[in-house]
Amino acid sequence: MQPIVEISHLDHYFGRGDLRKQILFDISLTLRSGDVVIMKGPSGSGKTTLLTLMGGLRSPQTGSLRVFEKELVGAGKNRLVQVRRNIGYIFQAHNLLNSLTAKQNVQMSIELHDRISSHQAKERAITMLEAVGLADRINYYPAQLSGGQKQRVAIARALVSHPKMVLADEPTAALDSKSGRDIVEIMQNLAREQGCTILIVTHDNRILDVAERIIQMEDGRLSEQKILTKVNS
Repeated sequence: MQPIVEISHLDHYFGRGDLRKQILFDISLTLRSGDVVIMKGPSGSGKTTLLTLMGGLRSPQTGSLRVFEKELVGAGKNRLVQVRRNIGYIFQAHNLLNSLTAKQNVQMSIELHDRISSHQAKERAITMLEAVGLADRINYYPAQLSGGQKQRVAIARALVSHPKMVLADEPTAALDSKSGRDIVEIMQNLAREQGCTILIVTHDNRILDVAERIIQMEDGRLSEQKILTKVNS
C-alpha cells in the first residue's frame, strides 16, 4: 500500500522568544492507504497538535511532513487547501452551523466538490445520516439535538464525501457504547472498502480492536507502536 502520510524527524513549537515551548519532538510515522490506526496518550501530550499538522490545519515548522505526496513543511496556503479537500475531520467540538439542519450541515460538505450535483449531495447526506442512526433527525437543527446526536452529524459530515483520510479526535467521547461501536465500524468499513486511511485519537479502550496499530504519544514523543494481530473469522 502506498504511503498516505510520511513524517520524518518532525518538531513543533508554540510561542516565540522566551515563551517558545517545544510541543512535538522528533516525530516519525508512516500511514498507508487503508490503515486504521489509534493514537493514545495523556491529555496535553501533543496528540491533537499532531493531528492538526497532518490535516493541514496548522503549518509544520521543521523536519518533513508529507501528505498525499505533498510536503507541508514550508507549504503555502494553496497546497494546504488542496490537502484538506481530501481529508474528513472529526473533532471534539462538533462545529455544526446552527442555522442549518442536520441534512444541510452534511450536504454542505459534499457540495464543495464540483462533480457532485445538489441532488446527489442531498441523497448522500440522507444515506449517511441514516447510517449513523439519525434517520429520524434529518431535518432537525443543532439546537434540537443532544450532544451525542450532534457528534453523529459531525461524523456523517466527515465521512459523506468518501475522503482519502479521516482524522478523528475523540469521536466516541459523547456517544454510548453501542453508538460508539457503530461509528468506528463505519470508519473501519470505509478503510476496507475504499482504502481510506483512518487515524483515531481516543481514550476509549472499548474501540481498540478496530485498529491494526496503536501508537502512544507521551510528552510530545511517539513512545510505542503496537501491531495488533487479528484472527480472521
